[in-house]
Amino acid sequence: MSTETLLDFPFSARGDQLPPEIEELRAEPVKRVRTIAGDEAWLVSSYPLAKQVLEDPRFSLKDTSAPGVPRQYALTIPPEVVNNMGNITGAGLRKAVLKAINPKTDGLIDWMRAQATTLVDSLLSHGAPVDLRGQFTNPYAENLHCRILGIPESDAPRLAASLDIAFMNSACPVTGAKLNWDRDIAYMVERLDDPTTTGLIAELAALRNDPDYDHLTDEMLATVGVTLFGAGVISTMGFLTMAIFSLLQNPEMWERLRKEPEKIPAAVDELLRINLSIADGLPRLALEDVTLGDVEVKKGELMLVLVEAANTDPDVYPDPHVADIDRPNAGTHLSFGGGQHYCPATALGKRHTEIAIEVLLEKMPHLALAVPVDQLVWRTRFMKRIPERLPVLW
Repeated sequence: MSTETLLDFPFSARGDQLPPEIEELRAEPVKRVRTIAGDEAWLVSSYPLAKQVLEDPRFSLKDTSAPGVPRQYALTIPPEVVNNMGNITGAGLRKAVLKAINPKTDGLIDWMRAQATTLVDSLLSHGAPVDLRGQFTNPYAENLHCRILGIPESDAPRLAASLDIAFMNSACPVTGAKLNWDRDIAYMVERLDDPTTTGLIAELAALRNDPDYDHLTDEMLATVGVTLFGAGVISTMGFLTMAIFSLLQNPEMWERLRKEPEKIPAAVDELLRINLSIADGLPRLALEDVTLGDVEVKKGELMLVLVEAANTDPDVYPDPHVADIDRPNAGTHLSFGGGQHYCPATALGKRHTEIAIEVLLEKMPHLALAVPVDQLVWRTRFMKRIPERLPVLW
């Protein structure tokens, strides 16, 4: 056990500024920290070393949920669900899931544009100020995942209500987490049995009649729906909220996109690079002794990849704190992870945000914060940095 005084991690929950500890870590890109759970971990902050951890199979995501290993925080989902995409692949469901989350599937792009337009028109009818998170980014993400899964949009609020607990960072087990999980699994099982269900859940339900899938229980199929809704909504909502916030903090970027909307895809990559929506570290467990930079990592030690530090590494991104639409390597950011756990919904997440920005630029060209930035309240002990509310006017 180390006797040195350890940095406490995670750092600030504020999403309007990079935590000051990050610049201090430049000289020590693999540093011991203490997690919320009280365990020690290696915090990896330089781009090349972060990329190495994410891509090296000797660092495992699945094993971070094993009994007795050091933890970043208490689990709020069953341990076996942590490696969700790996489980989906192992169950033979990867093709169905990837098809469902492909933005080119079944008119999804047109649906997203129509949905974003409807929501923004509603805001315009309501009149400023409005909470853009509560009235736009939340329902836009929730309704998207209801459509993908083939469940009623009217059920989105009941599923979304679980996410405030499911994505908490807590030192000790959260009493409500299992109640959340059991309730949502029961809901998805009901949808499997509902003949009016469409989308991915209907495809999964149909597999129950295929002898090649006899090994899959209803609970295993329902788990796909619960995790896709939860992780998908939190990730798309969190990034979109922070992308809009970043644009409001960089009005020259917003103004340029008004004049050159064809630059929106490039802007989204740069917004992914600079956004601070990932509030924790991407966890991996060392499966054997590994040399990482100047550090000898021992088997069984916890690694935490600090994406916001890697994405602002000055050796990779010159002037890293400047939001530059023309940055040639913006797309190399690590905001979608890397290696075998690279986010499979990358194309969907980017297109979801691009369309939202297109609609906001068209219908609310003078969008701005309705309150001073220091009045925003940032959620604490949560896997994503998000403002509780994002009041705007136009």
